[in-house]
Amino acid sequence: MPNIPLVLTLEPDTTSEHATPALYGLAAIILVIAWLVFAWPWLQGEVTIPWDAKAHFAPQVQFMAASIGRGEWPFWTPFAFSGHPQVADPQSMLFSPPMLLTAITTAEPSLWLIDTVVLSMLLIAGLGTLWLSSDAGWHWAGGLIAALGLAFGAAMAWRLQHFGQVFSLAYFPFALLFLRRALERSSLKYGLLSGATAAFIVLGRNQVGLLCLYLLVGYTLYHWLTNAPLSQSIRKSILPLAAGSVVALAMVSLPILMTLHLATLSNRPSIDYAGAAAGSLHPALLVTWLAPHVFGPAGAMADYWGPPSFIWQDTGLFIAQNMGLIYIGAIPAMLIIIGAIRGIYWQPAIRYQTISLILVLLYALGGYTPAFRVFYELFPAIDLYRRPADAVFLIGALSALLAGYSAHSLLTAYQVTGRTPAPTRAQLTAITATPLVIFALTLGFAVHFDRLIQAAPALLMAAGWIIIAGLAITLALWLNAIRPLLAGFLLIAPTAIDLAGNNGPNGASALPAASLEMLNPKTTNETILLLKQQRDKATTATHRPRFELAGLGFHWPNASQTHSLEHTLGYNPVRMRLYSETVGAGDTIGLPEQRKFTKLFPSYNSTLANLLGLRFIATGIEINKIDKSLDPIFATSSPLKFITRTKDAFIYENTAALPRVLFATHAQKANFEAIIKTGIWPNINFQTTVLLEQIIATKEDAQPKPAAKHTIIRNLASARILSYTNTVIEIATTSTTGGWLVLNDIWHPWWRAEVNGRVKTIHRANVLFRAVKVPPGKIKIRFIFQPFALRPIAGTLKTLIHH
Repeated sequence: MPNIPLVLTLEPDTTSEHATPALYGLAAIILVIAWLVFAWPWLQGEVTIPWDAKAHFAPQVQFMAASIGRGEWPFWTPFAFSGHPQVADPQSMLFSPPMLLTAITTAEPSLWLIDTVVLSMLLIAGLGTLWLSSDAGWHWAGGLIAALGLAFGAAMAWRLQHFGQVFSLAYFPFALLFLRRALERSSLKYGLLSGATAAFIVLGRNQVGLLCLYLLVGYTLYHWLTNAPLSQSIRKSILPLAAGSVVALAMVSLPILMTLHLATLSNRPSIDYAGAAAGSLHPALLVTWLAPHVFGPAGAMADYWGPPSFIWQDTGLFIAQNMGLIYIGAIPAMLIIIGAIRGIYWQPAIRYQTISLILVLLYALGGYTPAFRVFYELFPAIDLYRRPADAVFLIGALSALLAGYSAHSLLTAYQVTGRTPAPTRAQLTAITATPLVIFALTLGFAVHFDRLIQAAPALLMAAGWIIIAGLAITLALWLNAIRPLLAGFLLIAPTAIDLAGNNGPNGASALPAASLEMLNPKTTNETILLLKQQRDKATTATHRPRFELAGLGFHWPNASQTHSLEHTLGYNPVRMRLYSETVGAGDTIGLPEQRKFTKLFPSYNSTLANLLGLRFIATGIEINKIDKSLDPIFATSSPLKFITRTKDAFIYENTAALPRVLFATHAQKANFEAIIKTGIWPNINFQTTVLLEQIIATKEDAQPKPAAKHTIIRNLASARILSYTNTVIEIATTSTTGGWLVLNDIWHPWWRAEVNGRVKTIHRANVLFRAVKVPPGKIKIRFIFQPFALRPIAGTLKTLIHH
């Protein structure tokens, strides 16, 4: 039977019996059931989403929730890197509506609750895709195929641990729907909705959000170019686009400005081309479109043999083993093959998605094609991200839409023509040959790397699903004329089962919940409880102990955020550059070898460690195996003392850690750059003298004072902490002649100081810290973190213009 060409438009077919509200209501119910099946292992608490989900993102949400519960702003955290501007950090979750709502409603969100919120966003993504499909008049089964593939396919399932990227993609179907309605109907309402939804995407400030934004801009251009006359098309869209743009800019301007400012002060103001290309999607990973488990991505790192790995070396890539998965199900994959061979993907209804998928695929392949160099050089903000392979999120979403459209085209052909579409002999040959070629290529990889035995089960399972897909599609088309509902179910049910099984919980997306119990706010973990006890005992009016959790495992560094332990390090790819250079703070400190010392911080027994107030150190191995400068058996004179050994850690105390607040009666000028470069401090007493880059002398400073008087001043000068919160710190000082209050917290331009209610300059002191000049007498000093004030915003703009 000859191929039946279909020409379907984007306009909803409100008369179609296959796209009625009742059928789409049924599709929504089926989607919810499929979601429950997919998410059930997490929902029942059997497993939890691991890796970055818990090592990085969950503690951010828990910190935000605890702060709001205490009545504090969560804009600055003292619990990572000795202080960090959360409000500017794109991964802090502060501007994520689902996580912000979670933080507002509970002060101690459990790991289970956070997982449930993330999984719920998959369902929302699917429902948005259903709405988008219904609006286009697609067959309900085609819409549901697209929804299943987008919500549970590719990176949405395999990269669940990256909350922000999951959320950005979940909003995308809604943004595309609202934008399309705004453009086609010249609707102000939908223009506003599209702007607000686009803002939600952009507020994630991640690469997926950026790519979604480019796709929305591209859709606008495509709409103009394909709707003649061009001038009229543009004129009709000006009002809704302007309204949406105003709403979006109002929502995202400040967060983006602050993030860009953080980038200028951070360890990674931009990523060079070579660094970005190192995060490319290896072309061999495209075979996961049909065989998701062939390289072993769900297992241990030692068993993974895809690119890059211990087996597949010399790729020059640096991506995780679960990053390249593009599997959206066997039936959707076969539907895409059928649709491509039938030539439907250049029809007006799907052409933009086809073009987008090609461009996104070229982007993801990164350095493997010359296209990424063009993207990198021409498109703003691309150089802020290090992994073009993150575009796998969009590859999965766009592939799902193409699969859904193919199902729609096949299932509505009978309604349009009165005939069931059947492939020609040449088409059938091509449809059969495509998966065979992909499997042959995969088999070749396995033979080349001597992994045939390991790959065989995955290949056989993938082949089995392809056979099931072929049978299901054939039977569905045969039944479509007489049992259309059953035909739809024949496509939907195997797809839902397939995705729940192949993309469900695995080593990349699920670990036993008990293994990450230390990250629950109400943990019973022995090490955490002991450190919290030490914190409470050591906290006084002058001292606030800092901690270091080194080499305890991947999920430990940000436990400090969960349990309010003021950590000198943490886990975050974006850190203050000055702090990283001086303290040696890397992305994480999960492994012992990741503790990198610097000239200024050459040891735990060092001046900078003491200035930081680093009091307690918990290490996964003996501390002298991390800090080689320490004697294996600490000398009696050493300030570093062993406290105890727990199941997780060796715990030590640094008895030489300095107070958090000091009163310096003297100021000495110093070259901070030279100190950082050489690691040599001036020979001073930090209890009485502060180092400043510049000193503005006053008449009182110029008057000579006898040496004996210094002793009297030293004895009469004092400082104590009255209150200490995330964004407001109150300190009282008493002195006879005045001096400098030194707060051993990290200097940042968005902090402001008030001395007895009058604004005073905060000087960068002792390389990293803060100092304020105070007069004699009893004085009250307030440090206030004000990222939204006019002065910080103006400073941010000035910094960005300079850069």
